[in-house]
This record gives sequence, C-alpha cells and structure tokens, in this order.
Amino acid sequence: MTNFLLMRNEIILLVLILAMLILEVTTKPQHKKGLINVAIGLFLLHTILGFFPNEAGELFGGSFRTNGLIHFFKNVLNVGVLIILLQSADWLRDKVAVYNKIPEFFMLLFSSLLGMNYMISSGDFLMFYIGLELSTLPLVALVAYNSFSEKATEAAIKLILSAALASAVSLFGISMLYATGGSIFFEEIATNLQTSNLAILGMVFFFSGVAFKISLAPFHFWTADVYEGAPIGITSYLSVISKGAAVFVLMSILFTVLPALTEVWKNVVYVVAIATMFVGNLFALRQQNMKRFLAYSSIAQAGFMLMGIINAEELGIATVVFFLLVYVFSNLGAFGVVQAISSETGKENMDDYTGLYRTNPKLALTLLLALFSLAGIPPLAGFFGKFFLYAAAASKGYYLLVFLAVVNVTISLYYYLLPVRAMFLRKSEDAIPYFKNKVMMRAGLVLAVAGILVLGLYSPLYNYIVELSAGIL
Repeated sequence: MTNFLLMRNEIILLVLILAMLILEVTTKPQHKKGLINVAIGLFLLHTILGFFPNEAGELFGGSFRTNGLIHFFKNVLNVGVLIILLQSADWLRDKVAVYNKIPEFFMLLFSSLLGMNYMISSGDFLMFYIGLELSTLPLVALVAYNSFSEKATEAAIKLILSAALASAVSLFGISMLYATGGSIFFEEIATNLQTSNLAILGMVFFFSGVAFKISLAPFHFWTADVYEGAPIGITSYLSVISKGAAVFVLMSILFTVLPALTEVWKNVVYVVAIATMFVGNLFALRQQNMKRFLAYSSIAQAGFMLMGIINAEELGIATVVFFLLVYVFSNLGAFGVVQAISSETGKENMDDYTGLYRTNPKLALTLLLALFSLAGIPPLAGFFGKFFLYAAAASKGYYLLVFLAVVNVTISLYYYLLPVRAMFLRKSEDAIPYFKNKVMMRAGLVLAVAGILVLGLYSPLYNYIVELSAGIL
C-alpha cells in the first residue's frame, strides 16, 4: 500500500473523476450549478495535498517513477489548473449550465490532467504513450464544448486530426528506438542505444510528434485556429498545462533516454528554437484577435524554452522548469483578462480594449503585468525566466542563439505593447464599460498576479528548483 502512495496525485485525481461521475448521476438538473463550487473545492484540496512531501521511487517494474522534481512539476500543473477553474467558473455557470454539461467538463479536464501526470512519471514508452493519449482525447471534447459553435467544432476536428498524425509519427519513432535500443524501458534504452541512422531517424520522428503538442515550428499550424475556436478556459489549458507537460516530458526523454544522440538532437533543437521564435513573433505582429495573438505569443515562448533544453545539463533542467513556472502565471494572467472581458461583453479583438484603463483599471493593470512578464521586462518574473535561459544557452557557447533570442525579445516587446497602448494611451467613445468580476474570476486573477510578482522578487524558489534538478542526470 505504501508503494501505491507514490501515485498519490494520480489516485486522488481518479477519485475526483469518479466523484464527479457519481454527482452527475445523483444530482438533479436544477442543482447542478452547485457542482461548480464542489468540484473547484475538491480540486483545491487536491492541490493543497500535493504540497505534502512524497517519496521518490518506482512502480510496475519501473513503468511509473517519481522524484522530487516530478512531484514539484505536478504541483505546478495543479496550481495552473486551479487558476483555470477559478477563471472558468462564471463561464460554466452562465453559458454551460443551460446545456446541463457541468460535471462532464470537470471529468474531461481531470482525465486530461491524469494523463499528463502519467506521461510525466512514465518510465517506459508504453506508459508515456498511454499518458499521451489519455491527456489528448478529453481535450478534443473540451475544445468542442461549445457544441453550438461552428468555430468550436472546426477547432476540435483540426485538433483531433493533428493529434492523430502527431501520435502516429511519434509512435513510428518509438518503434525505431525500440528496434535499436532493444527495450521500451527508458533506463535500458539509455544503456543500449548506439548512434546509428535508424536511431537518429527514430529520434527525429519522436521529436516531431511531441513538437506538435508543444506547437514548435513547423508543427504549429493547428495552434491559432484551435485556440481561437475553443472556449477561452480550454485555450488557457492548451497553451499552459498541455504545452508545459509536453516540454517537461520532451526534456526528460532527451536528457535521460537519448544521451547517446545528444550531439544530433542538439542541432535539431537549435534550428527548431530559432524557427519557432521567429515564426511565433512575426505572426503575432499582425493579429487582432486576442486569442490568436496569445496563441502566436505562446509559440514564440516555446522557442525560448528550447534554449534551456539545448544546455543538456542540470542547469538546463532547472532553467526550463523555472521558466515553465513563470509562464504558467504570466500566460494565465493574460488569458484570464481576455476571458473576463469576453464573458462579460463578448469582445475579443485588440481594438475593443481601447481606453480600457479608464473604465476597468484593475483589469488593464493585470493584463499589463502579464504581457510585460511574457516580454521579459524587469523586475517581473518573466525577465528572470528568460535571463536564466540565456545563461543556460550561453554557458555552452550558443552565443548566436542568444543574440537571435534577444532580437526576438525586441520584436515581442513591440507587439506586447500594442494592447498596452490601446488600453492606456488611446481614448474611445465606445470603450468597454465598467463591470465587476465575480469572486472566482477575481481569485484566479489575483493568484496569477501574485505568481508574477513573487517569482520575480523571491529568488530562493529558483535555488530550490536547482536543488531538485541535481542528480537527475
């Protein structure tokens, strides 16, 4: 029984899914709005329990593994999902309750998070693949949750087709790695794998499949359309939780399973990082819809994350995990404001934000902090996140990559200032009128802003992540 407590996060999530299923069957339709508070309360309890220490160890012959860093990152994902739930509560109450689909939303979201937890803790490619599929399939249903919307249905079709292709490509790569490594277990592959054309081809296919999930160029084409068509809460989830989990898993497998191919995959990561930063930033320049704007912004941020991965050492692990933590709060702060305004007014275009500071100063300031953090402006958390990534790449002599990253930061600063200019410097006769957010949305935005400020000012957290990363390789 003690061994099974290594899966504490996963067991509690499974209990939550079953609890929502039972409540769906036993609760009368007119009372189902109350399940929103119940589900968020239960998930808050789960998030708090996650901060209790957990032992390192393995289960099922090494298929499932956990350690301090994995446990910490699961807590990061839990906090991110909690913020998304708080920000989505009003949307669920006002728009989804009419269709009597509230418990299903939580069941699907928790199932996707459960899959990501298993993917993060995988010790072999079978567990990885099961986690990948379990995390993806519920997301397709969530993207199409506004079933009355043609855009949502189209987005879901694009996501399922892209995910199916990515899954097939990734599986093909895994089969090649199995052929050359002689096992599906990560430790055995790391020991047996030799540099060969088949192993390199397998690594490229595997990388390509995971790159779809992270929205790395040139595998990003689905991103903007899916983000625009999905409900904003699910767009937040795709942009932050799904992307974060995939980056963490890709980093873990490249570092610990494919060290024999390090020189090869470093070159792949180098090229993809540059392409992703430029594609994301240049396409973001021309966006007017805020969801598409943040979609291309998140593509560019994924390019920055690869700068830590190219370090291929413990410093790289620590910088990527810290940047992901910063990214969770920064991106959810931006998406939270977009969701608050969209839920209240239905407006999602950048021009609609003209004069927002005069009517809704708190929302304008929240979006300002989130965008400045994403841009990397000191003393906000995003500055330190990007600085550590630059340091990780520069320590291995990738000075050209760092220079191109700085160029991209300059480009991103321009387009992040576009909504800021609209909110603070321009006047409008038709500005969004003043409205007061409900308690849940305010709590979600406060948590995001607190994360942005605290991570920028509280350095011991980065040192703690460095300690957790020690001894991983």
